[in-house]
Order: sequence, then structure tokens, then C-alpha cells
Amino acid sequence: MRTLPAEMSFIDHGAGGGPEVLVPGRRPLPVPAADEVLIRVEVAGVNRPDVQQRSGNYPPPPGASPVMGLECAGEVVALGSAAARFRIGDKVCALTNGGAYAEYCTAPEAQTLPWPAGYDALRAAALPETYFTVWANLFGHGKLAAGETALVHGGTSGIGVTAIKLAREFGARIFATAGSAEKCAASVGFGADAAINYRDEDFYERTKALTDGRGVDVILDMVGGSYFQKNLRSLGRDGRLVLIAFLGGFSVEAADLRPIMLKRLVITGSTMRPRTTAEKGVLADALREKVWPVLEAGRCGPEIFASFPLAEAAEAHRLMESSAHIGKIMLTVAS
Repeated sequence: MRTLPAEMSFIDHGAGGGPEVLVPGRRPLPVPAADEVLIRVEVAGVNRPDVQQRSGNYPPPPGASPVMGLECAGEVVALGSAAARFRIGDKVCALTNGGAYAEYCTAPEAQTLPWPAGYDALRAAALPETYFTVWANLFGHGKLAAGETALVHGGTSGIGVTAIKLAREFGARIFATAGSAEKCAASVGFGADAAINYRDEDFYERTKALTDGRGVDVILDMVGGSYFQKNLRSLGRDGRLVLIAFLGGFSVEAADLRPIMLKRLVITGSTMRPRTTAEKGVLADALREKVWPVLEAGRCGPEIFASFPLAEAAEAHRLMESSAHIGKIMLTVAS
């Protein structure tokens, strides 16, 4: 059995600010609660909420670790008193409640999954945040079904890539928006039926043409306010708009709400972090049943754009904020 140290390295974001505030620090090892496992982190994922937390705009919920990081992969090294799903030494990935930018991290066992067969730590760590989010929102709240059509904004983000691949895998047509010809080509390469350069094209007009005037069934939107009206216009009858972020603002002025009634639209959305452990556990079980076999068959896996050593988290955040990446940005932790 591995002897655990009293302290660990982690990335401290202090009082918040730009990427430069991210510096290595030392703190005591976290102790797993009764329903948690302690993971020796091998790789952690970098996500937009991390950038928001670092900037001071997304404080962790009560009881969550103040350390950043919402997903990781590594080895189980300790179990809480009620944890029974895993054994010491198991290789797992987890949707954490925070704390993944560190050598060790706790996670509720209900939010923890084994590595898909054939996966290493890098690819396993790229799964939890985006796959939980897409499954909950595109297929859960959005109720996307085989034969339907979806539009995902930000087709080359981690969320976008996952949405494209899973929508296609489960029988839907999928369109994506992106901000360059290169990113549009990448979106098509990941499986999108069409990609729309939002800098050059009107996505409403393009989706209208692509659907012969009917409109799409589901929109997965991380832009928010600035896209709201055009999203309503782009949906077909009984369409669903699912909001997951507000990169384009969270306020809408002088909106025309008539399409909601005339087309019987549903507007919904969610965030992942405030969900209860039980709610996240339901998602984890669904992923293991529905998605893990697909991953183990070699389909629908994550796209890794870049990885940085944990100590270079500031550079990873600069890359995230540049939006130059296509796919996931990761942090590797020394063994």
C-alpha cells in the first residue's frame, strides 16, 4: 500500500485575477468523507469554469474544495468509511467538486468512473466535465433523439466536440458554429453534418436552409444573451433551447417572445456544479451504461489539444482564454 504524504502540491489562485495569479503552493492532503475516494491525480482537465473561478466570478459552493479543478484521472489511494465501489489501486476518473489542480483530490464515489478499457490517464481525465455536461443537457434537458437535428454553438470547444460526436453516435443530425474556417473544418471532421462560420455567415439563415425551412430540434448554447433571439428563430416547432453558459452575456433586451408560443418552444438550461451527488451519480450511471461501451469500442473519444505540467497552469489558462484551442486542455501531475 502506498504511504501517503502529509502535504501535497497544488495550484493556488490566491485572491483571484489574471492567469499570472496561478502559482504552485503546498497544503495538507484532503481527507475523504464517508462517501468519497481519495485519488492520486495523474492528469486534470482545464475548463471554462476554472477560468471564471480564478477570475473571482465563480466561487466554489459551500463545502467544496477551494482548490480549482473539476475533473481528474488517477489512482484510488484511500476510501471513505462508506465507499465500497472501488478498491485501493483502481484507475478512475472523476467529476470532482473542486480540488483537481493538485497531487491528490477527493471525489464522491458516485461521481467516479473506471477508465474506459484502452484509455490512459490523459484521455480518461478529459472525459468527466464535458461528457457529464453534454449527457445532462443535450440528451437530458434537450431530449435529443435519433432522427432529430441539433445545433451546437462552439463546435471545437471540449463541450462542442463531445456534443458533435455523441449526437452523431446516437442517430441525430448535428450542425455546429465556429469562428474560423479551420475550426469549421475540424467540426466536420469530428462528425458535424455542417459547420457555420459565425463571423461570415448567419447561422439562422444557414440552419433554415439546411433543414428546408423547418428549423432545428435542439440548440446547445454556451453564448447566451447575444444569441437568444436568433436561437429562437432557428428552432423548429417543439424545439428546445438549452443554455449552459453565458459567454455572450446573460441579459436580453427587447426580445421578441412570440416564437416561444407560436412554435411551442422550451427554454431550459443548467449548471453542473450545484447538482447534488445523487443527481450526478445518476448521470455517471447513465454514462457507464450508454457511453462507456462506445468509448471502449474506439468511438466518440475526447480530442486533446495540449497538455501542460501542473506548475504551468497559468499557460494553460492563457491558452483557454485565447480560444485558439480545438478540444481539451490538460494538466499533467508528476507521479
